[in-house]
Amino acid sequence: QVQLLESGGGSVQAGGALSLSCVASGSSNDMDIYWMAWFRQAPGKEREGVARASRAGYILYADSVKGRFVISRDNAKNTVVLQMNNLKPEDTAMYYCAAAPPGVGAALAPSPYRHWGQGTQVTVSA
Repeated sequence: QVQLLESGGGSVQAGGALSLSCVASGSSNDMDIYWMAWFRQAPGKEREGVARASRAGYILYADSVKGRFVISRDNAKNTVVLQMNNLKPEDTAMYYCAAAPPGVGAALAPSPYRHWGQGTQVTVSA
């Protein structure tokens, strides 16, 4: 079965940057990970979508990170990277990598995603 492994989290001051990486393994069908995405969840809050990228190169960002974060994908390596720039305290959360087949629509909703990593913590101090 598909497994996702995140790395790159840490603690930074506001205005700093972090790069998160996610590697997918164990997929028997490339379409199972057609979408690879990043979500985040802060304590007491709902899980929210951050960004996603398809194998075909389609990219979608949440408004809250647009212009600051960049998602990129290497299909050959089944890897997705989230470059996080100009971090703000409100970016503090557990960040999760997720994968899904086609058909998730335009929304950055977590429900269509079938595979999830265990998360990596990002903490941004003022």
